[in-house]
Amino acid sequence: MTLGHWPFILAAALAAWLIGALWYSPLMFAKAWVRAHGYSPEKLAAMQATAGRAYAGSFVAFVIIASVLHIFLSHLGADTFQKGAGWGFHAWLGFALPIGFTANLYSDKPLLTFVIDAGYQLVYLTAMGAILGAWA
Repeated sequence: MTLGHWPFILAAALAAWLIGALWYSPLMFAKAWVRAHGYSPEKLAAMQATAGRAYAGSFVAFVIIASVLHIFLSHLGADTFQKGAGWGFHAWLGFALPIGFTANLYSDKPLLTFVIDAGYQLVYLTAMGAILGAWA
């Protein structure tokens, strides 16, 4: 991975982060996600108090994901928007979906929380792949 690839990796990470900001906003799934978790107003206030740390940590995680996805795409020859998006989808299907599903099976979280989270992962991994493939 050369230094020249870092702007694209950071762009893919930022895209995932922004998609999450929209996905978990009141415009999309915030109300359903909060209701499915059964969070109280006190719990939501506590979560909002530490939101900055969560936002920063998730961005770091997205940089790591985009870096590794970039390595995979480079080895697979995914050098177009379409190929990158396709492999991003396969990363979701082969890794994120089964890992999230298995974790949900052993948690006390409702299936709806998994569906909302898995949908987000599908969208951002496909978007990351598309961004990285387009700029390969």
